[in-house]
Formats: sequence, C-alpha cells, structure tokens
Amino acid sequence: MPRTRSPAGGRGRAPARVLRLLPTPAGTPFTFGYVLVLVATSLFAEHADPHTVTTLLRDSSTDMAHLARTPLLVLVGSALWIAGGLLSVSTLGLLFVLTALERRIGALRTGAVFLAGHVLATLATEIPVGVAVAAGHLPDSSLHRLDYGISFGLMTGVGALAGLLPPLLRWPLLAAVATALGQALLALGDPLTDWGHPLSLGIGLASWPLVRRWAAARAGRAPAPPVVSAPPVMTAGQPLASPQPATPQPLAPEAAAAGPADILSGGLGRPDR
Repeated sequence: MPRTRSPAGGRGRAPARVLRLLPTPAGTPFTFGYVLVLVATSLFAEHADPHTVTTLLRDSSTDMAHLARTPLLVLVGSALWIAGGLLSVSTLGLLFVLTALERRIGALRTGAVFLAGHVLATLATEIPVGVAVAAGHLPDSSLHRLDYGISFGLMTGVGALAGLLPPLLRWPLLAAVATALGQALLALGDPLTDWGHPLSLGIGLASWPLVRRWAAARAGRAPAPPVVSAPPVMTAGQPLASPQPATPQPLAPEAAAAGPADILSGGLGRPDR
C-alpha cells in the first residue's frame, strides 16, 4: 500500500506558524511598538542610576495620592514599566496574548482593550482606598504606595482573547488563569493588586460581544444570525416529505492540517460560541 506523503510545503510552513505567535511591525504594530517601549524602560531600570529609577517609578505610581494630582500622567506612565523585570511571566504573557488578540481585532482596538482594563481596574482598586482614608478607616499612609506595571491590561487581554478562541483552548486557559489568581488572593501578598487582577480579567470577559464583532468585521464578515426554519406548507392530501440528511463537506486541506499555532495566531475560522 503506498505511503501518504505530506504536502511539500508542510515542513516549511511550520516555522511560519510559530512566528505568527510573535509580534511584527507590519502584522501587529501596536504590540510590536509597545514591547519595544517596555524593553527600553526595562533596560533603563536595570542599568540607570538607582535613585533616578526610583524617582521615575514613584512619579509613575497609580496610588491615590498621584491619581488625585496627575491622573493622566500616572495612568499612562505606570503602564510603561514591568514589575518583575523583562524576563518575567507577565512579559512573556503580554507578548503572546496581545499578538494573538491584535491579529484578530487590529491594533487600535487591541490598544483600547488593554488601556480600558489598565485604567478601570486601577480606579476600581484605588478609589475605595481614598474613600476609606477620607472616612477614617485607613491611615493617610495608605494613599502612598508604589503601584505600576502591565498586569491589569494583560489580564484584560487574556479575558478578551479567550472569547475568540475555540472552547478546547478557551476553558483550559481561563481555568489556569483563575487558579493562579485564586492562589494569589489566598496568599495575601498585595491585596489591592491581587483583587485588581480578577477585576481586570472580568473586564476582558465582559468585552466578548464587542471583540467578537470586531473580529468578524476585520475578517470581512458579520456574525452569523440564528437560523430559523420555516414550517412546511401542507395542502390537503399531500404527504409529508421526509427531511433529507445534510451531506458533510470535507475540510479544506489547510484547515485539516491546522495546529494550535494556527488557532492562537488567528489564522483560521470563527470560534464556536
């Protein structure tokens, strides 16, 4: 019996599929540019004068004291630094999550999703602190803390991306993230940040209808409306015709050979709802 040969270009396409998981200037300009900025600020934080770095981080902090004085400056500035360094899990997660999201919904919309999660989760965790201090339930020192990083925007990106993935990838991803966030909450290391992560993930989950419309529009199609079958019209004495079974259509060769890299990079089809 003759062997079945794989397509001649199969091996050559494998590296290309993996490379689609990484940002490029043309394909994912927002993620590519943002990662370059984070690389620059991380190298600066590692090699510059420690006093200068500490001053810049403090001036970029989104604690309540800075939010009350320079809200726009700190909300933007705090997202330009990575808490944990350039090789942290957050950096790797941001690289893959924003790349996959941007390939599906575009640069401006990806930036809007990230910024919405970063800003809303920050305000949702810091404003209650200001209210508690004003009411006398917390000391004034609670208004001053070092708070910066990309994690809130990253969690929102994870939540939004999950809505565009097939169920076999969506639910394991969300289960793994929820487990990690739950463990962080139980550890009670940084309560404000640890509560901000589930909030920002929830913002991403709430964006599913919006990001799905964006992804459909970017792919040049509208979301499929529900199919409603009209009842058959009967006439007197006419026998009821038995329904004909649908003939299954074979998969296209590129869809049949699709792997996880194709799905994550946004190269194939609409996710099941």
